[in-house]
Amino acid sequence: MPGPCDTPAADLTIAQLRRQMSARLAAAGVETPERDARLLLAHALGCAPGELLERGTTPATPESSAAAEALLARRLAGEPVARIFGHKEFWSLTFRLSPDTLVPRPDTETVVEAALSLFPDRAAPLRILDLGTGTGAILAALLSERPAATGIAVDRSENAARTALANIEANGLADRASVVVGDWGSALVGGFDLVVSNPPYIAEDEMAGLAVDVRLHDPHLALVAGADGLAAYRTIAADLPRLLKPGGVAVLELGAGQEPAVAALVQSAGLRVLGPARADLGGIPRALCARWQGPASGTADEKRLGTFEGNG
Repeated sequence: MPGPCDTPAADLTIAQLRRQMSARLAAAGVETPERDARLLLAHALGCAPGELLERGTTPATPESSAAAEALLARRLAGEPVARIFGHKEFWSLTFRLSPDTLVPRPDTETVVEAALSLFPDRAAPLRILDLGTGTGAILAALLSERPAATGIAVDRSENAARTALANIEANGLADRASVVVGDWGSALVGGFDLVVSNPPYIAEDEMAGLAVDVRLHDPHLALVAGADGLAAYRTIAADLPRLLKPGGVAVLELGAGQEPAVAALVQSAGLRVLGPARADLGGIPRALCARWQGPASGTADEKRLGTFEGNG
């Protein structure tokens, strides 16, 4: 006897179509089938997700069913919902995506939280540098919270830099930010109060084990950093003393299990690690904070070894 998932889409109500889509996503192993089905169907109908409930008994039209099926097929093929829509919310701001940018993830908000905790004065006239900016999400989030701050975003990809600039403009921050195409901070003069970065940190041999939505849809350049996943950190850490003003701070996003190695790199460059890395909502150490005291601070051994201090 046919089940509800075998009912022709044209004969379904909106609620039935949503449940059918959720069941197909769940059968395909999608982690959040109900959420994804709700978002995709609302997008197909041109309404807010919250409106689906009140429209639940309305019959799905052939056009809306076809539109939902097309979106569902892309999701079943592994394309993330944000890629399908072409944009993603981060820190309550909206960011357009491009093939050359990562999808901003909630984990990265930990970097923003850590940076803001180190500079609690909203009126502080900070100079911020965002290395490997992608969509521009980290810099835009920080500028939205610190209205006297200015910033520079850098990316090696020209297309990513163009996307970041468009996002910064769309969020009303263009008067306080500029975007540069470059190899990390090599083309910039220092003097920054804050350097932030979500660099590539996947080892080359780990790519095959990544989720399909990441492996097939995120840019390789923004994911992989050499054989051990630390190549970008080495470059960034070595340049931090030049980029930061004395007393300036770097906040670096970490991959799982990378805290000891990255902490050692920034300590070797002469920075002081500010306590354990801030954990994300999953409990994974995600944001490493380190301060540049300046070339005249401390002994050579102190600069080499670093010390830990709380960062709240």
